[in-house]
Amino acid sequence: MTKSVTKSKTVIDLKGIIKRFYVGMPNELEILHGIDLQVHEGEFVSIVGASGSGKTTMMNIIGVLDRPTEGNYTLDGVDVARAKDRELSLIRNQKIGFVFQTYNLIGRTSALKNVELPMLYAGLGKRERSERGKELLEMVGMESRFDHNPDELSGGQKQRVAIARAMANDPSIILADEPTGALDSRTGRMIMDIFHRLNQEQKKTIVLITHSQELAEETGRIVTLKDGEVVEERRGNGC
Repeated sequence: MTKSVTKSKTVIDLKGIIKRFYVGMPNELEILHGIDLQVHEGEFVSIVGASGSGKTTMMNIIGVLDRPTEGNYTLDGVDVARAKDRELSLIRNQKIGFVFQTYNLIGRTSALKNVELPMLYAGLGKRERSERGKELLEMVGMESRFDHNPDELSGGQKQRVAIARAMANDPSIILADEPTGALDSRTGRMIMDIFHRLNQEQKKTIVLITHSQELAEETGRIVTLKDGEVVEERRGNGC
C-alpha cells in the first residue's frame, strides 16, 4: 500500500498558503502562516491540532469553500486561484464529498432525499437518483431508514446518512471535519470503519480533521497543526 501511494499522483497540493481575515483593517487576523501540504491519490491523511490551530480554516481551503489570501493551491490539476466560481462549484459537487460534525442534513426531508440532493444538482434523473441513493444507504447500513427524517435518527444514523450523501456523486476525495466529535465511542468506531472501507475498497482519498490523536493514529499519515503552522508530519498506523 505504501508503494502505491508513493507512485500515485498528487491530488491536493498546498504551497505557502496564508489565510487572513479582515484584510487591510486594524483588526486583520492571520490564521494560516504559510502551509505546505501534499496529499496523494488514495491516501488517508489526518490533520490534528487543538481548537484554534487552524484546522477548520485549512479544511475550508482544501474543500474550496474559501480561497487562500496568499499561496498556491492545485486540486487535482486545477489551479484554484485562477478557477472561476462556476468551476469551483462543480469541483465541490463532483470531486469532493463533505462530512461534518453537525451532519448538515436537511430537516423534514427523508434520509433518501438528503442523499439524492447532490445528484439533483448534478442533473441526474429521478430514477437514477433514487436507485443510487438506496445503494449508498445500504452501503452504510441504513437500508431500513430510507423514509426517516433526521429528527427520527440517532447521531450515528445521521452521520451514516451524511457519509452516504458525501458519496452521492462518487467523489475521489472525502473531507471529514470532526465526523465522530458528537458521537459516543462505539458509534464513532462504526463511522471510522466506514471511512476505512471507503479508503481501502474504493480507493477514496480521505482527509480527516480531528482533535483525537487516537483516531489520527489509524490513518496513514498524521499532519499536526499548531497556531496555523504545520509543526509535524509522521506516519500513522494505517495503510
